[in-house]
Amino acid sequence: MLVKAEQAVITAHTTDNRLYIVLNGTLEVQSHENTGGSAASNVQFLAGECVGELSVLDDEDQPHTIIAVGDSELLVIEADTLWQLIDESNGVARNLLRLLSFRIRTTNALLRRRHKVGEFYRQMSMIDGLTGIHNRAWLHSQLPQLIERSHASCNPLSIIMADLDHFKLFNDTHGHIIGDDAIQSAAKILNSTLRPTDFAVRFGGEELLVILPDTAKEACFSVAERLCSKLAQTTVLNDVHLPLPHITASFGVATLAAGQDIFTFIAAADTALYRAKNAGRNQVSH
Repeated sequence: MLVKAEQAVITAHTTDNRLYIVLNGTLEVQSHENTGGSAASNVQFLAGECVGELSVLDDEDQPHTIIAVGDSELLVIEADTLWQLIDESNGVARNLLRLLSFRIRTTNALLRRRHKVGEFYRQMSMIDGLTGIHNRAWLHSQLPQLIERSHASCNPLSIIMADLDHFKLFNDTHGHIIGDDAIQSAAKILNSTLRPTDFAVRFGGEELLVILPDTAKEACFSVAERLCSKLAQTTVLNDVHLPLPHITASFGVATLAAGQDIFTFIAAADTALYRAKNAGRNQVSH
């Protein structure tokens, strides 16, 4: 069979139970996905390779459209003839098995690569772009599991909610770029002070959240006081004569109670946070 460039050899979703062996030229699978209607190249088949064998073996429709890249010469074997060759020649059967094994391995490798890429982007979507710590999407994905585990094991679970003090005034005075630096500095302090088993999350805006597995109320309070003290010593602006050169934050702590879910748990820490703000800020409350 002689085919011209751009001529379709196999059309998708049609019954064409024949084996095509490329003697000269190149065939390729074409896709119209995400290309605005224009064809996009995919897998290519060079001289010595074949297409169409799966539809011969399972008697299903062709899954893809395959065209000739340039003028090509093909050997066409009808389904009945191929089955006769398989019945009469072990060599033909072995070659088809090798071909199918190669295709399966190639497909599996492609799926693994796609899975890794997908997992990479999934993980990236769980990281806050400004601070590099976990974001709220991660929180709503992982905290319910930590809560469920804590309820099941009866091991304590505590959280710390932190909110930078007078942050609107800080932004208005020094600008949003310096404000971003303040948030980054606060996140760095929190993240660097925690244990490997703890988690720091940017809850939103200038609010940060710390998750402390296997940590009771008293220990959580001590961690929050340490973070509060360390944060108050952090200088964002080098010029100490400017107003608000340091970062301070108010902290609210909560330990998981029986029957609490993610919403009531976070609400408890948030309520404690506002008690700290109402008491004068730059302090911890529970």
